[in-house]
Amino acid sequence: MSEVIWGLATSHVPSIGAAMDHGKTQDPYWKPLFDGYQPARDWMAEHTPDVAIVVYNDHANGVDLEVVPTFAIGTADHYQVADEGWGPRPVPDVVGDPELSQHLVESLVDDGFDLTLFQDLDVDHGLTVPLSIYCPDPGEAWPCRVVPLLVNVIQYPQPTAARCYALGKAIGRALASYEPDVKVAIFGTGGMSHQLAGARAGFVNPEFDAMYLEAIQTDPERLAGLSREELIRMAGSEGIELIMWLIMRGAMNDEIRRVHETYHVPASNTAAALALFDNRVQ
Repeated sequence: MSEVIWGLATSHVPSIGAAMDHGKTQDPYWKPLFDGYQPARDWMAEHTPDVAIVVYNDHANGVDLEVVPTFAIGTADHYQVADEGWGPRPVPDVVGDPELSQHLVESLVDDGFDLTLFQDLDVDHGLTVPLSIYCPDPGEAWPCRVVPLLVNVIQYPQPTAARCYALGKAIGRALASYEPDVKVAIFGTGGMSHQLAGARAGFVNPEFDAMYLEAIQTDPERLAGLSREELIRMAGSEGIELIMWLIMRGAMNDEIRRVHETYHVPASNTAAALALFDNRVQ
């Protein structure tokens, strides 16, 4: 059977990818952020999964805003890197895992989750930046196959935090019933607190972020009880992306070990964080 070996919660700020692509990671503005990543990168490099499920949101690059699915999954064997207006990022295209995707589709639909299926999908910074945070120097290919799992965090009504946590639980059950012996990592991306427009543009809430970073390990049920309105009030309009962390957490065991975390403000007016968890706690 398959096994979730670790989970990664991480921001997917596009300028983080741009800093890597343009060799600016040691510039004074960026160095504290990337120094904070290094212990997690070292650990993940020693615990390579066979496949990563990356929970993210598209930013109107692979999915037209005229059709926004609540939950969607990629079922292809290959995903091109999207051109977000200045050319695709100089990173490898993504190799999929159609067999695992199909198993997840069947299991999740049977478990009451209606998914949109993408057999052709370009992936934007929401997916590629977390992969770069995990593996900064992939060379010709990323070190594992990838299953993209898309969540609507842009158009109201977004799924509730509770529904995302329940989806994560269902993913955990689906993986437990997958007969091939594969090692799985699951990424929950987005956040932390930030708002990009409106009267509160530039808003961050370090106190809320600290609570969320702790509770995602120790009390995810508390986070699953937050309403959309509470999340937006406390974390900003784009901070609602944090519901995607709950999908990651729900797929993991009740008891997990925190390997490393880092928190940095600002990264392009965003509170950026990383939290890495080992799921193999005896």
